[in-house]
Amino acid sequence: MFGYIGLGTNLGDRWAQLRAGLAAMQDRDLELVDCSSVWETEPVDCPAPLWFLNMAVRVRTDKLPLELLDLLLDVERGAGRVRGAPHAPRALDLDLLMLDDLQWRDSRLHLPHPRMWERRFVLEPLGEIGPNLRDPATGMTVARARERIRGRDIVRRLGRL
Repeated sequence: MFGYIGLGTNLGDRWAQLRAGLAAMQDRDLELVDCSSVWETEPVDCPAPLWFLNMAVRVRTDKLPLELLDLLLDVERGAGRVRGAPHAPRALDLDLLMLDDLQWRDSRLHLPHPRMWERRFVLEPLGEIGPNLRDPATGMTVARARERIRGRDIVRRLGRL
């Protein structure tokens, strides 16, 4: 099955953080199938004015949703992320956005990621690798969601990692 993961960082050497995050996912047997460009994005709900680098990847996995979530949290910890205040600056943030068209809802994980449809820092990179992905609840595509919120936040495509 295919998973879609959003990566973000606004601390330290942001390019190196993204590279290390991708390598750590591969070291844990996630097969990277496709990677978006890197986008520089305005901080949203973040108390520090540090701009983010964001990207999205498609992975092939046979892991169950909570296993995949735990793997991603382990990669974050390995990059030095300490979860504290919501929206705090972070060395590496990995969000499981979708896992095929699975709808999942429990205390730890919601799939698809509930806020992804309103965030340009997610939709712009995800639109490069999965423009026709659909919200299984509404049928809206990533491409359509991008169009709906275009101009809301500042995002700039920087190029490939």
